Amino acid sequence: MLNNKSVLITGGTGSFGQKCVRTILDKYKPRRLIVFSRDELKQYDMSQIFSDTDYPCMRYFIGDVRDKDRLRQAFRDVDYVIHAAALKQVPAAEYNPFEAIKTNVLGAQNIIDVAISSGVKRVIALSTDKACNPINLYGASKLCSDKLFIAGNSYTTSDGCQFSVVRYGNVVGSRGSVIPFFIKQAKKGILPITDPRMTRFWMTLQQGIEFVLFCLERMVGGELFIPKIPSMNIMDLATAICPDCETEVVGIRPGEKLHETMIPMDEASHTVETYSYYVIKPQFRFFQRRFNHDRYSPVSEGFEYRSDNNPQQVTIEQLRDAIKGL
Repeated sequence: MLNNKSVLITGGTGSFGQKCVRTILDKYKPRRLIVFSRDELKQYDMSQIFSDTDYPCMRYFIGDVRDKDRLRQAFRDVDYVIHAAALKQVPAAEYNPFEAIKTNVLGAQNIIDVAISSGVKRVIALSTDKACNPINLYGASKLCSDKLFIAGNSYTTSDGCQFSVVRYGNVVGSRGSVIPFFIKQAKKGILPITDPRMTRFWMTLQQGIEFVLFCLERMVGGELFIPKIPSMNIMDLATAICPDCETEVVGIRPGEKLHETMIPMDEASHTVETYSYYVIKPQFRFFQRRFNHDRYSPVSEGFEYRSDNNPQQVTIEQLRDAIKGL
């Protein structure tokens, strides 16, 4: 569906953005592929890999989602927007709370307003498991962002811009994640463990990108998509990275959960599933008319999707395969 289309990725120089650009260039022939971000050095480095000489569709656009005027310029003649820009480091968001609000919340509303006025056809926004029953500011700001994007469908015409959200868990090897930290600490022979019981949802970056593109193609606007992915225990991850290392329990950090949730029990009543993913349906009238109810089955009453009760668990061998080359 991206052939001969104009696609813009906010936060396009991040881990997700760079890999997403590579995937789109490998699988599709877009008319324009726009990297929108605020870091000129990362854009320069990225342009050495994906030059406009080798890839004439590439465009590099310096800007910030906080700046609505700049978004208007960037969104001209854009068909699809993949919104990956965010301030996502939990400690940084706790220390700089309003900076996270300005990017994650006000920036989300800017994208909604400009996408509607610019004639963008579809916007799919990336969320996080930390947005479900949030206990830190990053999660709370992303929950607010999710609500804004879903409600954005109420302010557009039936054939206007559609907004949906993709929520998933930790990504193997993404910047700031635990794997690069553990690999570095393994050289010292000791891995700091927050809590031996801790579990997390887990997926590779490529899996995340393919799921986002899958949802972009199938969305009707209003869905919150959640993939069925495995969970892992923090001690298994430590064993996979360095089986000979000692471990030191340091305690859970402020704003951190023992286990993560992607679908709370309170939302089970309007959650449906297929063989590979869940959809949390919005409780808006517009959605019932456009949604294909025959494709999905309702989840059981009292259902909750948590990393500790997930029937899919990653083995140590699978973790080792996933982190090769990092």
